Amino acid sequence: MIEHSQAQAFGTSARSGAEPSRFLVLSAHDYRTPRRANIHFITDELVKRGQTRFFSLRYSRLSHWKKDNRLFLDPRANTMERHGGVECFLWKAPLHPFNTRRRWLRPLEQLMFAWYVRQAPPALIKWMREAEVIIFESGTAVVFVELARKLNPSARLIYRASDSLSAIDTAAYVERSFARVAASMDAIALVSPAMADEVASRHNLYHIGHGIDPSIDTLADPSPYGAGLHAVSVGSMLFDPRAIATASRAFPQVTFHVIGSGRGTMPEYGDNVKVYGEMPHAQTLRYIKHASFGIAPYASANIPAYLADSSLKLLQYDFFALPAICPHVIVGRYASRFGYTPGDEDSVITAIQSALAAPRIRSRQCLSWSETVDRLLAPERYPETRIVPDTGIRRPSTAPAGAIA
Repeated sequence: MIEHSQAQAFGTSARSGAEPSRFLVLSAHDYRTPRRANIHFITDELVKRGQTRFFSLRYSRLSHWKKDNRLFLDPRANTMERHGGVECFLWKAPLHPFNTRRRWLRPLEQLMFAWYVRQAPPALIKWMREAEVIIFESGTAVVFVELARKLNPSARLIYRASDSLSAIDTAAYVERSFARVAASMDAIALVSPAMADEVASRHNLYHIGHGIDPSIDTLADPSPYGAGLHAVSVGSMLFDPRAIATASRAFPQVTFHVIGSGRGTMPEYGDNVKVYGEMPHAQTLRYIKHASFGIAPYASANIPAYLADSSLKLLQYDFFALPAICPHVIVGRYASRFGYTPGDEDSVITAIQSALAAPRIRSRQCLSWSETVDRLLAPERYPETRIVPDTGIRRPSTAPAGAIA
């Protein structure tokens, strides 16, 4: 383990403008899982730039009840393992804290979280001391910000808001911790400006959305479809089968391809609906690129507005210049999307008619993951990513859009 004074020197180089080369990511994901989130792609890019460590938290015996997707790693928990050049550590605690959802249990919840931070394993202590840049993904990771600042005052601390805390129903303790440390973070990188109102800071807010690998275009051929019109829906998040049912009955000339919805064929679907299970990401690309239009059938309850910028399926539709339909609340500023009201059949039909008539024009700038991570590590170098205080709206710029969501 290097000494604390050495760690400070590394952190100083990161803050002074020299390119940092020691990174630590804290997340409730694990870098080794097959299902990938944006934090995995960020880590892919970090490891190209230097020593990268990925600390996976919020895992314990309770995780078995929740069918956690990290269960296959359980035999390797609490040991360091190198995977894809990244040093990985899954911390299995005797118990991990959680949202009790009961006001009268809040004192117990607070005790659990405080205990959890005090139990930080030696691997995390060592990695915090040695890091130049520490990235905290939204959620439980933020409760370790104060510990990181204490162990390594010169490290650059970045909060990556993949989701708003309210949307993921996090514990009140986590929300209070974030409110307390927000102003002290070097940067708070939001995947959408719509998240800004929930952040108790304004001077360090940036809109840095998801990136995309431009090489996916080469993986998206040939077309999996036959002749005719085809629509595609990918993913299971907040999936609303009513939109598919309405669309399939109203447009019998269109074949609807529903991929990875987490549901089988529904009785109300038309005969023109084809349902697929989980599909490798590379295989879904062909279905997206060659479709006539895309569908983002999010259920109406509790749709966070920031999905307009952060939805990965909508990002992929945008990349392939695919017109898409989605609930009005997540149309956002994108001209290639056509909104409908969930549960309103007439509005679904109107949205599809508009999508079928729309030209295939990309309505957003799609940055690579390399460009995205450039902005994540040093957003102050990209003024167009700055979120104007008190408005949640990006500062106007004549330069190309600096963030992809």
